[in-house]
Amino acid sequence: MRDREFWHNKWASNKIGFHLEDVNPLLTEYWPIVNAAREDKVFVPLCGKTEDLVWLACYHNDVQGVELSDIAVRSFFAEHFYTPLVTKLDGSHELYQFDELTIFAGDFFTAPLKPCNVVYDRAALIALPDDMREEYVERIKLLLEEGGKILLVTLDYVQSEMAGPPFSVPESEVRRLFSEYQIKRLTRNDASEDHPKISQKGLSRFAEEVWLIEDC
Repeated sequence: MRDREFWHNKWASNKIGFHLEDVNPLLTEYWPIVNAAREDKVFVPLCGKTEDLVWLACYHNDVQGVELSDIAVRSFFAEHFYTPLVTKLDGSHELYQFDELTIFAGDFFTAPLKPCNVVYDRAALIALPDDMREEYVERIKLLLEEGGKILLVTLDYVQSEMAGPPFSVPESEVRRLFSEYQIKRLTRNDASEDHPKISQKGLSRFAEEVWLIEDC
């Protein structure tokens, strides 16, 4: 990733306001619509130390993540009192394994990731500037097995009103990036006037959207 120092510094200084302390409620609400089987292989790109990994591992036998920051990966296992098997793969990647969970520490674009049936992307696409998104999506498509699905969470706001990350990825871009897939917007949650992004940041609008993207 071209902005790797930015993210390393965020984790090193513990400036991780993007991290949710609990399981994302959008995951628990909309995962049943994905209709993934227990044996389906689930992939969480740019996973940080999200609690979503633990939740997904309760329902699936193979949950894979990748995270640039080894601080985040080590914190995830330490905070859950898991003792993973750690394997050094090369000079820039490590593999952490514990029961159903596998996390690669290293660059998403070069890590030796396994093919998957389902991708859960809450904070990956919106973390990338627009000049990196096509490369990211192309790698996701290569990893996704035939008939696979993506549960994608995006943000929609006027980009010029706030510097990312997280960045705005509007509907038009979602449909352009995944044009050969079947795309369904599951929900759009528009923020009220007292939402911090509007009342404090001064945005004219701010919305969170959830998409189901399928290889049909």
